[in-house]
Amino acid sequence: MGKYLVSLAILAVFLGVGKSATEEDDGLEFKHHRYTELEQILRETAAAHPDITRLYSVGKSYEKRNLWALEISDNPGKHELGEPEFKYIGNMHGNEVVGRELLLNLVKYLTTEYKKGNQRVRSLVDNTRIHIMPTMNPDGYEAAADMIDSGKKDWLTGRANAQGIDLNRNFPDLDRIVYRMETVGGPNNHLEDGVSQQLLKSVNKKRIAPETEAVIAWIEQYPFALSANMHGGDLVANYPYDESRSGRSQEYAECPDDAVFKRLARSYSLNQPEMSNPKRRGCDMDNGDKFADGITNGADWYSVDGGMQDFNYLISNSFEITLELGCDKFPPASELKKAWTDNKESMLTFMEQVHTGVKGVVREAGAEKRGIADATIKVDNINHDITSAHGGDYWRLLVPGEHQVTATAPGYKSQTKKCVVKEDSPATVCDFELEKDNAIDELLREIDAYVE
Repeated sequence: MGKYLVSLAILAVFLGVGKSATEEDDGLEFKHHRYTELEQILRETAAAHPDITRLYSVGKSYEKRNLWALEISDNPGKHELGEPEFKYIGNMHGNEVVGRELLLNLVKYLTTEYKKGNQRVRSLVDNTRIHIMPTMNPDGYEAAADMIDSGKKDWLTGRANAQGIDLNRNFPDLDRIVYRMETVGGPNNHLEDGVSQQLLKSVNKKRIAPETEAVIAWIEQYPFALSANMHGGDLVANYPYDESRSGRSQEYAECPDDAVFKRLARSYSLNQPEMSNPKRRGCDMDNGDKFADGITNGADWYSVDGGMQDFNYLISNSFEITLELGCDKFPPASELKKAWTDNKESMLTFMEQVHTGVKGVVREAGAEKRGIADATIKVDNINHDITSAHGGDYWRLLVPGEHQVTATAPGYKSQTKKCVVKEDSPATVCDFELEKDNAIDELLREIDAYVE
């Protein structure tokens, strides 16, 4: 297990973690919460902890319910230079409810433990800007809860939004674009910037739900580096790509960061005793080696187009995985305490992975050293680039080893550094200072003169 996970004992050098003697699970509720109750919990949490929280709405559902997100940070409402941003999303399928309840308890746990002085929690909150959305599909949840209250239960009621749209098949199908780029040559990241709008429209002929539109805007607004979305129906950590290259229903679809994603998925699964149990059969079949260590490549399990995790990877800097949290999508409330016990350590450890790999700031060389936004960060032998945030800061998740990392930006000379990522260590700092490319300036002056 040690080769897959960041050791909390060593990561403490950076994060200062350590289980507090006061840590308890007090104040948590192991019950199902309707929308009005969920909203009340988030409002009360934000009101009780204004110094470390900010409650905001990402948008509205089809039936006009707010898609609430709670930010937890030592400086809420502000992106701090060098501080990575993280998000959890629950209840994307309205009838898959374990993640919804886990995240409601997670916001309570983080805020109360921070106040009590839990050093692990304080270090995580002080060094990370955390965003938690307990439900992406509040309308679907209400339909599923109504069915449960009536004494009935099925596999589909409430899965889709109120329009009947499956939100995890509703994002632009960027996999089809990137697979085309693999054959003709082209970008493998930030595809909205790197490909034509005509090509985007050719794979985006779906009716886009308001929930999907809101989350797309959210992804584009914040420089998320790592995220996970929570589902139900099986018990496994699922990683990109979700869609097969050939169109087959089952086929391993390796992405450029396959090794990174396996490590991220294992950081969750190996801390979840049921998920990583090698003797556990799949919920509806014997998955055999497909679920080894409690992880699976998405397309190798079953191919999905228009999924949210691949959209994150191909449109932004965020590395996202999908967490299936149990065979029973809407379990009785009596099972929620066990779900919390089984998943609590996994949720914390996965968040801490945002502090691995390499990080730094791309600045302009010179006295002022201004940060350069949208600089491209390239890693040799990995055909997937990320970009710097508004202040020039970046976070690049990588596996341990030596990596040649290059920073480039229009109008500047590129710079390459050897950045060594050590096993069981916090992110290696690799800063860049780019010099102005005078040759480009001269060319631009010649073009201006010619135009005049």
